[in-house]
Amino acid sequence: MTGRAVDKGVLMKIRLRTTSKCMSMTVLLLFFAAAQAAAQGPAGAGAAAAAGGGSSSHSYNPLKWIGKKDAKPSGDSPAVNAELDQRLETKLRAAQVLSADATLQQACVNFLRRVDCLAALHASHSVGLNFACVKSNVTGVRVGTDTSSCRMPADDKPLSLAKTVKLLKPDADAKGAAKNAESVAKQELAEAGA
Repeated sequence: MTGRAVDKGVLMKIRLRTTSKCMSMTVLLLFFAAAQAAAQGPAGAGAAAAAGGGSSSHSYNPLKWIGKKDAKPSGDSPAVNAELDQRLETKLRAAQVLSADATLQQACVNFLRRVDCLAALHASHSVGLNFACVKSNVTGVRVGTDTSSCRMPADDKPLSLAKTVKLLKPDADAKGAAKNAESVAKQELAEAGA
C-alpha cells in the first residue's frame, strides 16, 4: 500500500503542476485579450464620441485630404485669380521677366505655390536661364519638347531653386540668385495684395 500512496502523491503533484500551468496560461490569455480590447477603444453606444470621432469633420485618412470641395484657394496658390494675375503680369512684363505673349497662369502650371513660380521666373531672368528648364527642374515635371536640351537631375525629382540654378549654370551664385529671387517674389505678392 505504501507504493500506491506514493504513486497517488506523485500523481497529485503532477496534476497540480499541470493545473497551475493551465491557470497561468489562462491568466496570460485573459491579460492579452484585455490589453487588446483596451487598445481598440470603447465599444457600444457612444463609442465613436468617446473615441474622439463623434463630431469632428477632420479625417485621418490622407486620401481624403486631396481634392476637398470646400477648400478655398489661398493667395499663394496658383489657382485662377484674375485680378491678382493681371496686377502681377503687368509688373512682370514691365520688368521683362514675363514675355508679352505668355500669361502667368500658363507659366505657373505645375507649381504648387505662386511664390515658387514667381521666384523661378525671376531667377531664370536674372541668371539668364531658360524658364522651361528651371520650371522642369523645380517642379519635377517635364514641360514638353523645350526641355530636351536642358540638364535634368537623374531621378526626375524636384530640386530647390538654388540646386536648379547650380545644375543649369554651375558658375553662377546659385544660393544668392535663389535667395534674391524668392525675396523679390514675396515682395511682389505682398504688393499685389495676395
